[in-house]
Amino acid sequence: MSGAKSNPSWIKLLLRDRFAAALFITLVLSVLFALLAPWISPYHPDAQSIDDRLLGPSSAHWLGTDSLGRDLATRLLFGARLSLSIGIATAIFSLVLGTITGALAGFFRGWMDRVITGFIDFFSIFPSLLLAILFSLIFGRGVFGIFLSIGIVAWVQHARLVRAQVLQASELPYVESARALGISDQRILWRHVLPNLWGPILVSVSAQIPSNIMAESFLSFLGLGLQPPHASWGTLASEGTRALRSHPHLLIFPSVALFSVLLASQYLGDWLRDRVSASFRAESTD
Repeated sequence: MSGAKSNPSWIKLLLRDRFAAALFITLVLSVLFALLAPWISPYHPDAQSIDDRLLGPSSAHWLGTDSLGRDLATRLLFGARLSLSIGIATAIFSLVLGTITGALAGFFRGWMDRVITGFIDFFSIFPSLLLAILFSLIFGRGVFGIFLSIGIVAWVQHARLVRAQVLQASELPYVESARALGISDQRILWRHVLPNLWGPILVSVSAQIPSNIMAESFLSFLGLGLQPPHASWGTLASEGTRALRSHPHLLIFPSVALFSVLLASQYLGDWLRDRVSASFRAESTD
């Protein structure tokens, strides 16, 4: 009797794809640099030096300084902490809110489905960035206000996905069998249906993180997001546009950092989606 071949782990599959592995390392290093920013840089992100204004890259200031003499590399590191934190925190917020509302709507249906779907359809009428701008004016342009503005907008897409997945799963034979055994609907939903959907749910969350980072950067770039003294990649890019012709490094370095993380997150999200789809197809053929 021959044993079944075990599928290689996702880490091994990732390492086989050199481009995906390089992007994964880029993303991990970005997170580590952001976490270790106070210990990596010898400068304070808000320390000003009029004598060191608008310097180019040098051994003392690797990426140069801004119009107030602040070390740009230090502000990029601390900006990464803020941009990544908002992107990840809003994705977790949308994961919790979208999963709960989508699961309740898709499983229990009836009036609950109509109410939740009505909210989803209402939020879907308007462009997400327009809603984020509106909420930022309501909740304020601090860290918590931007978190709420992006999080409230981001949950809609996630709730729609979970609702569709739960609607499909609730018709499967194992759900009917669980009901025939007298298991409550709440237990079936939280113990049997949702655990089987974590693959698509996590893929959705991984795709939302770069979108949320981009939304925060866009709002801050327009001056509608975080305000000084907060430093994010969006605020740094906004400051860099004012001296683009004379000191382009102020815009180039924040833009490269933002582009690299967005590219890595988006590509790895697509890679994860393809792996989850392949895994589901393999399970369905067994």
